[in-house]
Amino acid sequence: MLILRSAALFVLAALLEIGGAWLVWQGVREQRGWMWAAGGVLALGAYGFVATFQPDAHFGRVLAAYGGIFVAGSILWGVVADGYRPDRWDITGALVCLAGMAVIMWAPRNG
Repeated sequence: MLILRSAALFVLAALLEIGGAWLVWQGVREQRGWMWAAGGVLALGAYGFVATFQPDAHFGRVLAAYGGIFVAGSILWGVVADGYRPDRWDITGALVCLAGMAVIMWAPRNG
């Protein structure tokens, strides 16, 4: 159950961070307006709180593990939101990052 909770928090963090950054990009770079950018800033701020709910108490471990989720989530976001077509190396790299995330976060530890 702890792994499911942790995984759900990582997914929420990715939605907030990647979505927030995308909203800022849309607002500024795609000239959709400052309301989009403001929504992105709020989402990015909320992302900052999500990691604090992870069951592991080590900031460095949580953020390092989240990096794998960020990489895979960014590719997935590009597919859904921008029509990006990842090649096999993008997918392979994302899977390697997810495997690294799982090892960092959920490997059995003594003590």
